[in-house]
Amino acid sequence: MADMPSGESCTSPLELFNSIAAQGELVRTLKAGNAPKDEIDSAVKMLLSLKMSYKTAMGEDYKADCPPGNSTAGSKSDSDTTKASEDFVDPWTVRTSSAKGIDYDKLIVQFGSSKIDKELINRIEKATGQRPHRFLRRGIFFSHRDMNQVLDAYENKKPFYLYTGRGPSSEAMHLGHLVPFIFTKWLQDVFDVPLVIQMSDDEKYLWKDLTLEQAYSYTLENAKDIIACGFDINKTFIFSDLEFMGQSPGFYKNVVKIQKHVTFNQVKGIFGFTDSDCIGKISFPAVQAAPSFSNSFPMIFRDRTDIQCLIPCAIDQDPYFRMTRDVAPRIGHPKPALLHSTFFPALQGAQTKMSASDPNSSIFLTDTAKQIKSKVNKHAFSGGRDTVEEHRQFGGNCEVDVSFMYLTFFLEDDDKLEQIKKDYTSGAMLTGELKKTLIDVLQPLVAEHQARRKAVTEEVVKEFMTPRQLSFHFQ
Repeated sequence: MADMPSGESCTSPLELFNSIAAQGELVRTLKAGNAPKDEIDSAVKMLLSLKMSYKTAMGEDYKADCPPGNSTAGSKSDSDTTKASEDFVDPWTVRTSSAKGIDYDKLIVQFGSSKIDKELINRIEKATGQRPHRFLRRGIFFSHRDMNQVLDAYENKKPFYLYTGRGPSSEAMHLGHLVPFIFTKWLQDVFDVPLVIQMSDDEKYLWKDLTLEQAYSYTLENAKDIIACGFDINKTFIFSDLEFMGQSPGFYKNVVKIQKHVTFNQVKGIFGFTDSDCIGKISFPAVQAAPSFSNSFPMIFRDRTDIQCLIPCAIDQDPYFRMTRDVAPRIGHPKPALLHSTFFPALQGAQTKMSASDPNSSIFLTDTAKQIKSKVNKHAFSGGRDTVEEHRQFGGNCEVDVSFMYLTFFLEDDDKLEQIKKDYTSGAMLTGELKKTLIDVLQPLVAEHQARRKAVTEEVVKEFMTPRQLSFHFQ
């Protein structure tokens, strides 16, 4: 599964043009195949959104027979073009110029997903008998596809399973990488279902300057951090693409079926691939799609093709699964359902990105208590005022303050979080005090994670990664 975005590229007019062409082709395919109305409507909505973006960027309507040149057409100024592409999200790039971060309501419209509203959260609470996770209560997981369908199945004692993943691009993971795993662990606990975790070391070899040996070694190291989140070994299978693909004919057969049903034009439109990209990149999306189908794991689900999959992931991964959901009914599988999370901000602010090459852009799981304190104090972007006097008078801005953002992820107590927001906004709490509160939360959290990770032996990793029958109640 793709890692936190690492690219810097923008969407060029030509890439936007190709996206419209591919989306138009998808709409025609759906209509010709008499697909469900909601699926066609969602694809049409996406097509119109892309055409609107193109018109804003180019100053003229999209014309199928008239690809753009290198220069911007029409009368729009460069600043208008930049403004039109302020928020951009794909599996490798997340870009926004807003200190508040990505506008997620707009992203829901753009991607054609559904907002996780109070009604759905209440339904999850009723189905599980458990208080909703803080990530749900606070809108950190904010968008979904077909979660109501998963709950229908669960309430009718029908099976589903969880699938998430990690693109192992470095030895050390940071706090942002933990977010989907913390939430997936909660889902596994409250629904009591099996889980598969894909380590896409093949993807990192294709995209990064790594050897196959390095990519696989990162898989083993990252697996220790994932296991340290507390997953149930009897219900969890972690697999390396490089290793598992050769062991499971069921997995590879699904990869090939997916590849047959997606055109080169479609993947160019969805992922922005160019003619100079290696063919490994172009074929990889099928590998990330395959775990969405239960018979990719015959040792767990035997040959059953009817078990629905639920995928918790950051919303930048959604393009992979829009493609998967389009293919699924054509090869005899239920569409995977999704739960999307917001992005975890870099210390320097929500409009910058975390980078493994910049150790000060995030808190890493290998950081000492001293390093955590130093990073937060020196680098965490503040929503405070320039002087204490001004801050006391006008208060701070929680919407752009990174320390407060981090607390929304990791402070469990809702009442305490609300009090901090009130005190900081009113000016009663200073930036230094807010940062100290965050340090007091993160230091024990990271230290406890490090202690659990230390207890994860090579033998434990091997057991998690051995293909085997998992324990679950549905048959």
